[in-house]
Amino acid sequence: MEQKVAKSPIMLYFEDTPNPESLKFVTNRMLWRGTADFKEKALAEEWSPIATMLFEQPYCKGVYISNNFVTVTKEFNYEWEDLKYKLKELIKDYIESDGVIIKDGFQEAMDKLEAERGESYDYSENDAAIVKKIKELIETYVKPAVEMDGGNIAFKHFDKGIVTVILQGSCSGCPSSTVTLKAGIEGMLKRMVPEVEEVVAEMG
Repeated sequence: MEQKVAKSPIMLYFEDTPNPESLKFVTNRMLWRGTADFKEKALAEEWSPIATMLFEQPYCKGVYISNNFVTVTKEFNYEWEDLKYKLKELIKDYIESDGVIIKDGFQEAMDKLEAERGESYDYSENDAAIVKKIKELIETYVKPAVEMDGGNIAFKHFDKGIVTVILQGSCSGCPSSTVTLKAGIEGMLKRMVPEVEEVVAEMG
């Protein structure tokens, strides 16, 4: 007799993020080990069936997927009260149907794209030790806090005392992310790495 392994039921809940236009949907299943940021439908259609499905909703402006959560950014002229329960069901049904989250090869394609853009962490030999320390601090202290808010932060480059980071997910375009960046991240990096004079952000 064939035995079927019972899957644990999908739990899904939503959380506010510091960005009023973004809502974080958290599940009890690992969706994607890494970060996948979709700001336009074309990229979603190429790599992520779940993001494509979400972009088909008229209010969807961006989809960010990492670990066990999906952050959806809406167009400002819609209200979350009208959307969040419908959106919760859409995401839950999709995960329950074992739909593909991210297609194979996505990470490699993004890495290649980043290298082609010349964003391959360009810094001089002299700065290598400083960059290593900055990246470790961001990974250890900053990233986990930012992920809790449904976003992501990545080191881009370091030049003449200025650290450039990329903000993704709910952090991209969020009014409070600038405050966090200046008050929190910049303050910590200046204390821990004296060579750092300023932290600036690009939206991912």
